[in-house]
Amino acid sequence: MHNLLTKLLQKRGINDTRDLSKEEQKTFDDWQKVLSKEELTLPDVKDFCRNQVGIIEQKWADYNLEQEKKNNLIPYHTVYKAILRAIDSPKETRSALEKNLQQLINQ
Repeated sequence: MHNLLTKLLQKRGINDTRDLSKEEQKTFDDWQKVLSKEELTLPDVKDFCRNQVGIIEQKWADYNLEQEKKNNLIPYHTVYKAILRAIDSPKETRSALEKNLQQLINQ
Protein backbone atom coordinates (compact mmCIF):
# COMPACT_ATOMS: atom_id res chain seq x y z
CA MET A 1 0.00 0.00 0.00
CA HIS A 2 2.94 2.31 0.59
CA ASN A 3 3.33 2.11 -3.18
CA LEU A 4 0.05 4.04 -3.58
CA LEU A 5 1.50 7.02 -1.75
CA THR A 6 4.66 6.88 -3.85
CA LYS A 7 2.57 6.79 -7.03
CA LEU A 8 0.51 9.76 -5.85
CA LEU A 9 3.62 11.79 -5.08
CA GLN A 10 5.16 10.91 -8.45
CA LYS A 11 1.94 11.86 -10.24
CA ARG A 12 2.12 15.25 -8.56
CA GLY A 13 5.79 15.66 -9.50
CA ILE A 14 7.12 15.23 -5.96
CA ASN A 15 10.22 13.06 -5.81
CA ASP A 16 11.07 13.50 -2.14
CA THR A 17 8.80 13.89 0.88
CA ARG A 18 11.12 16.64 2.11
CA ASP A 19 9.63 18.78 -0.65
CA LEU A 20 6.24 18.66 1.10
CA SER A 21 4.96 21.48 3.27
CA LYS A 22 4.66 20.87 7.00
CA GLU A 23 0.92 20.19 6.66
CA GLU A 24 1.41 17.91 3.66
CA GLN A 25 4.14 15.99 5.49
CA LYS A 26 1.81 15.46 8.46
CA THR A 27 -0.95 14.17 6.17
CA PHE A 28 1.55 11.93 4.35
CA ASP A 29 2.79 10.50 7.66
CA ASP A 30 -0.79 9.89 8.83
CA TRP A 31 -1.66 8.14 5.58
CA GLN A 32 1.51 6.08 5.75
CA LYS A 33 0.64 4.93 9.29
CA VAL A 34 -2.85 3.98 8.20
CA LEU A 35 -1.63 2.05 5.17
CA SER A 36 1.07 0.23 7.10
CA LYS A 37 -1.37 -1.37 9.53
CA GLU A 38 -3.16 -4.62 8.87
CA GLU A 39 -6.24 -3.43 10.69
CA LEU A 40 -7.19 0.01 11.95
CA THR A 41 -8.29 0.50 15.51
CA LEU A 42 -10.90 2.99 16.65
CA PRO A 43 -8.20 5.18 18.24
CA ASP A 44 -6.40 5.21 14.86
CA VAL A 45 -9.53 6.51 13.14
CA LYS A 46 -10.11 9.10 15.86
CA ASP A 47 -6.51 10.31 15.65
CA PHE A 48 -6.70 10.55 11.87
CA CYS A 49 -9.96 12.52 11.98
CA ARG A 50 -8.66 14.85 14.71
CA ASN A 51 -5.49 15.50 12.71
CA GLN A 52 -7.48 16.28 9.57
CA VAL A 53 -9.78 18.64 11.50
CA GLY A 54 -6.70 20.38 12.90
CA ILE A 55 -5.15 20.80 9.46
CA ILE A 56 -8.39 22.24 8.08
CA GLU A 57 -8.74 24.65 10.99
CA GLN A 58 -5.13 25.80 10.50
CA LYS A 59 -5.92 26.54 6.86
CA TRP A 60 -9.02 28.48 7.88
CA ALA A 61 -6.84 30.61 10.16
CA ASP A 62 -4.45 31.40 7.29
CA TYR A 63 -5.27 34.92 6.07
CA ASN A 64 -3.32 34.29 2.86
CA LEU A 65 -5.57 31.44 1.73
CA GLU A 66 -8.37 32.43 -0.64
CA GLN A 67 -11.88 32.35 0.80
CA GLU A 68 -13.06 29.97 -1.94
CA LYS A 69 -10.41 27.42 -0.94
CA LYS A 70 -11.45 27.78 2.70
CA ASN A 71 -15.08 27.22 1.73
CA ASN A 72 -14.13 24.05 -0.15
CA LEU A 73 -12.87 22.59 3.15
CA ILE A 74 -16.25 22.88 4.90
CA PRO A 75 -17.62 19.50 3.70
CA TYR A 76 -14.43 17.71 4.76
CA HIS A 77 -14.50 19.34 8.18
CA THR A 78 -18.16 18.43 8.56
CA VAL A 79 -17.54 14.78 7.71
CA TYR A 80 -14.52 14.40 10.01
CA LYS A 81 -16.41 16.01 12.89
CA ALA A 82 -19.45 13.79 12.22
CA ILE A 83 -17.26 10.68 12.34
CA LEU A 84 -15.77 11.83 15.66
CA ARG A 85 -19.25 12.50 17.08
CA ALA A 86 -20.44 9.07 15.94
CA ILE A 87 -17.48 7.40 17.63
CA ASP A 88 -17.92 9.35 20.87
CA SER A 89 -21.73 9.17 20.89
CA PRO A 90 -22.08 5.92 22.87
CA LYS A 91 -19.67 7.22 25.51
CA GLU A 92 -21.60 10.48 25.86
CA THR A 93 -24.93 8.65 25.96
CA ARG A 94 -23.62 6.34 28.66
CA SER A 95 -22.32 9.27 30.67
CA ALA A 96 -25.69 11.05 30.45
CA LEU A 97 -27.51 7.89 31.52
CA GLU A 98 -25.16 7.33 34.46
CA LYS A 99 -25.70 10.93 35.57
CA ASN A 100 -29.47 10.54 35.28
CA LEU A 101 -29.44 7.28 37.26
CA GLN A 102 -27.27 8.84 39.95
CA GLN A 103 -29.75 11.71 40.27
CA LEU A 104 -32.61 9.20 40.64
CA ILE A 105 -30.69 7.37 43.35
CA ASN A 106 -29.99 10.61 45.20
CA GLN A 107 -33.65 11.72 45.24
